[in-house]
Amino acid sequence: MMTLWDELRARGLIAQVTDEEEIKDLLNQGKATFYIGFDPTADSLHVGHFMALCLMKRLQAVGNKPIALIGGGTCHVGDPSGRSDMRTMMTTEKIAQNGECFKKQMSRFIDFSEGKALMLNNADWLLELNYVDFLRDVGACFSVNNMLRAECYKQRMEKGLSFLEFNYMIMQSYDFYVLYQKYGCNMQFGGDDQWSNMLGGTELIRRKLGKDAYAMTITLLLNSEGKKMGKTQAGAVWLDPNKTSPFDFYQYWRNIGDQDVLKCLRMLTFLPLEQINEMDGWEGSQLNQAKEILAWELTSLVHGEEEANKAQQGARALFSVGNAAEMPTITLSDEDFAEGVIDLISLLCKAELVTSRSEGRRAIEQGGVSVDGEKIADVHYQVEKASIKEDGLILKRGKKKFKKICL
Repeated sequence: MMTLWDELRARGLIAQVTDEEEIKDLLNQGKATFYIGFDPTADSLHVGHFMALCLMKRLQAVGNKPIALIGGGTCHVGDPSGRSDMRTMMTTEKIAQNGECFKKQMSRFIDFSEGKALMLNNADWLLELNYVDFLRDVGACFSVNNMLRAECYKQRMEKGLSFLEFNYMIMQSYDFYVLYQKYGCNMQFGGDDQWSNMLGGTELIRRKLGKDAYAMTITLLLNSEGKKMGKTQAGAVWLDPNKTSPFDFYQYWRNIGDQDVLKCLRMLTFLPLEQINEMDGWEGSQLNQAKEILAWELTSLVHGEEEANKAQQGARALFSVGNAAEMPTITLSDEDFAEGVIDLISLLCKAELVTSRSEGRRAIEQGGVSVDGEKIADVHYQVEKASIKEDGLILKRGKKKFKKICL
């Protein structure tokens, strides 16, 4: 039988490790207590977090214990990895509010009952530190020369790296040190862009507690690419149904590139590898079927089977004759009309098919917008309230984004 470690490898989830044999044995035996950190920079997780959540669920299923660490403390500083400039500073209240939203969403993936998993917040220890004591105790373990060689800092040196952000690696390393001592956490997971920070944590534990200290690191292949999955031309793809509807979430995965379908099926779904491997030679309509499978599986995981079924029916309805019952709908009120009309750009914004009026204007000028099947190229086009039938009109942007407009 394939072990858990073998499956993680086969699914393409492992990139780098520090102690492969020890890590493999702990995971296979279900004896790992591991953590993954999530900085609450928004009030919802997005699809860029998806791989980490699926991994935690997968590892917990065979007895390993996850720790979901909310970065209430590190979020005050901001991770410079993968960024060209400093994050906007957030208030303590906003960070705490976002953290609570994360907890609710994570519970769909991770079983926190009866001590099977922990959810902690690094604000509980980071915000209580005495700065001088922290520098003397922890800062002395870090070489500035080594830190500056880390990719997370090197890419920012030309554009400017604030001293505030320079502290992030030390703070993240200290997280692992605290979790190791207080909660028996012997393993940390993170994206490939976090490798330097994670090595810092392992090194800190071994320097402070001796060479026999048992702490290991591991990174997730393509996790930084997964973060990019969280952004599309129309904005972020969130796990919160109030920010990204189950239908739009389904459509995001249904429209994924042909080259990414099998990769995502392996990394993100819980379908047997044998079933996924059978799809390797699929082309054309069969590949579209694979995309439907991916979209349904992930929508079901995040929003439940009922919403996944409704989203799938709605997506199929787009291509059937006159069947719009399950399409995503936006309802207009009298206040949305001025003298009985609404301009098309405003309608596109209202339907969340564009993120700004300038984007809406470009979409129309490029011939990508249609109303009830009629392509509209006039940026001044107006939709009359009286023209919206009882069963609504269909507003489309491009081939795959659409909304039913109702009164």
